[in-house]
Amino acid sequence: MENSTSQLIEHVIVLLVLIFGLGMLFGKAANWLKLPDVAMFLVAGMIAGQAFHWIYEPSASFTNQFILVIGSALILFDGGRNIKLTGLRQVWVTVGMLSIPGVIITCVAVAAASHFLLELPWLYALLLGAIIASTDPATLIPVFKQVKIRRKVRETVESESAFNDATASILTFSLIAVILGTQEVSLLSSTLDFVKTALGGLLLGAVIGYAMTFLTAHMKLGMLKDYATIAMVVTSLGAYIAGEMLGVSGFMATFTAGLIWGNAGTFKLDLEDKRHEMEHFSENITIIMRMLIFILLGSQVNFPVILEHFWTSLGVIFVFIFIARPLTVLICTWPDRKAKWKWNEILFMFWVRETGVIPAALCGMVAGMGIAHSDLIASVTFMAVLITILFQASTTAFVAKKLGLEVKSDGPEADGSVL
Repeated sequence: MENSTSQLIEHVIVLLVLIFGLGMLFGKAANWLKLPDVAMFLVAGMIAGQAFHWIYEPSASFTNQFILVIGSALILFDGGRNIKLTGLRQVWVTVGMLSIPGVIITCVAVAAASHFLLELPWLYALLLGAIIASTDPATLIPVFKQVKIRRKVRETVESESAFNDATASILTFSLIAVILGTQEVSLLSSTLDFVKTALGGLLLGAVIGYAMTFLTAHMKLGMLKDYATIAMVVTSLGAYIAGEMLGVSGFMATFTAGLIWGNAGTFKLDLEDKRHEMEHFSENITIIMRMLIFILLGSQVNFPVILEHFWTSLGVIFVFIFIARPLTVLICTWPDRKAKWKWNEILFMFWVRETGVIPAALCGMVAGMGIAHSDLIASVTFMAVLITILFQASTTAFVAKKLGLEVKSDGPEADGSVL
């Protein structure tokens, strides 16, 4: 027993050293090539896992699943923390539509393509649709730090990407419950379960988020202020595990807790003096988690399955990008008269829908559960991540410029008051 434990410890240490070493090397390469780092992390994983066999970590292993859960919780918390409630006043209808009905529309459109092109049974086709339906704050936020676009559009796309990660996670686990036979299959029961899981996670996250923010930021009772960054980690992981233990969405709970934490000022709590420290800490944590998740995903790619279904998978991705996304944006922006969307803004949102960390993590969890067709689901997810990041994230600046949405500063154009 002692020998196997020491072997496991050595294995995990070697794995971490390899992943972090490759992550730094390929992260620098991403900077030189002006590509999103997650694309290069995938390449690093493929080289290390498939070409040289340096990394071998099965999807079902404890180490892999632990990294996926911890990484997802921390990244979702950070996604919520980066949303400013004040910026949602003008576009909250669109964000709400994109985050819930929008995820379902994308899921159904992708499921239809997957059913007819890949011949996946409907439940598994819907599972694939749910996994890749969300956009990616971990990719979008770094892109928008480099590409300055009109504030209304940026805040909408960033907020959507954070909110819809939680929605897609809930939808994915609801479908897994149906597939595994732990949940009754009916539209009414599934809808009620979805609402209960989402609202329960939201309320729980709000309570935990406010309590921890109060204990950290209150002028007199903020006893945790010296440990603000550690309190962030405790809040994100604590909200997740509390949600799972109470039978609601842990991912929605950790996201909502992050939303409360990031808007401490709205609740008359002050974390401004810790802002720089928290930003620096969060940036490093999310980079570490991106390295772990994407290098592991790259190392687990099943190339025979990808090659066998390459053209039909490409057809699904085509529907995903050029039919599902435009349809989703059109349906979800149409009712929002207050936002006064213009066609150049809508066209930009058609194009900006990178698939990233949470879909990759959900895909890994599904594979770890041994669910049927998980190899095919994983190969399509991998292609969706790679194609959307390489072709959409890398052309965001070009598209913004061509559509007249690029701005030079936070002046009148940045808040959408012109055009």
